[in-house]
Amino acid sequence: MITRTVSKNPRTTRGDLVNDLQRAGTKVTKATISNTLRRQGLKSCSARRVPLLKPVHVQARLKFAREHLDDPEEDWENVIWSDETKIELFGKNSTRRVWRRKNAELHPKNTIPTVKHGGGNIMLWGCFSAKGPGRLIRVKERMNGAMYREILSDNLLPSARALKMKHGWVFQHDNDPKHTARATKESLRKKHFKVLEWPSQSPDLNPIENLWRELKVRVAQRQPQNITALEEICMEEWAKIPATPDPSLTICITYVQTSDDSSMGWRNRQVEGHHSGMSEDEREDDVPSKLFSSAALLLLWESTRASERDSKSGHRTKSCPPTSHGLDQTSRLLLQIHSVCQSASLSAI
Repeated sequence: MITRTVSKNPRTTRGDLVNDLQRAGTKVTKATISNTLRRQGLKSCSARRVPLLKPVHVQARLKFAREHLDDPEEDWENVIWSDETKIELFGKNSTRRVWRRKNAELHPKNTIPTVKHGGGNIMLWGCFSAKGPGRLIRVKERMNGAMYREILSDNLLPSARALKMKHGWVFQHDNDPKHTARATKESLRKKHFKVLEWPSQSPDLNPIENLWRELKVRVAQRQPQNITALEEICMEEWAKIPATPDPSLTICITYVQTSDDSSMGWRNRQVEGHHSGMSEDEREDDVPSKLFSSAALLLLWESTRASERDSKSGHRTKSCPPTSHGLDQTSRLLLQIHSVCQSASLSAI
């Protein structure tokens, strides 16, 4: 009963289970419930925060995945990814672990001073490709469409040249109204820039999110004390980010379609320091990648090894080869399909 209840409603608390069992005439402790669930491979975890996806968003993301499923790696190497981000002076990335004795938690050496609203912040626009980081600039005023077009005019083409992008390179930005404004589209068209069609509500598909995370961690380690220093350190750390990935971090993506309950989803799991679920031979044949190869892009590549169909259960699994990206140490759920989206058809996949 315990496992069945938790599987049906993962937000059930141990107290709820104790009360339910007590009403059924069985007395158990919370510790017993924890041990029972642990033996079944279940543990209490914080629910992940993911973009709210409406059915239209889900369909757009699936369409994007279908259209790019067979794209060769070379195509993704020719994409310039871009985005904006806010970096706080004393943000959450300033968290530190300290060695201290009992009852010494409030000693100044063991504390981090906090201020309201992060002590100020700066807004940045940046871009990068498989060949490394492009330009990074500070946006000093509230950005509007005209300012965004000026940023692209001054920085996009110089970034492409510095990165030595191949002819026909593609530009990616999300569906922010400033990005999709008619004037912005016309400006990009006049400059003959190819733009990657992007599904809404999909920040997790953009590998630059991993780059922002890396930048924020690096900046926090430098402990800037004012906005001027924050900007300077951001620029310095951005310039230090290499195109070569850190091989100690890997990501593995698995798509699972289950016909018996009509639920389906794209999932990603990042494993630190090893390749989960792979044999030693498979690890030796692991596909090398570059900086751009985030969890989002692995979703689009068919595995050269694992693609099978279980005729008895109706399960179909596509496992993409792990890849090193050297950036974010945590990855988010790529596509969370809620019950309202369970009617979405994947027959074309």
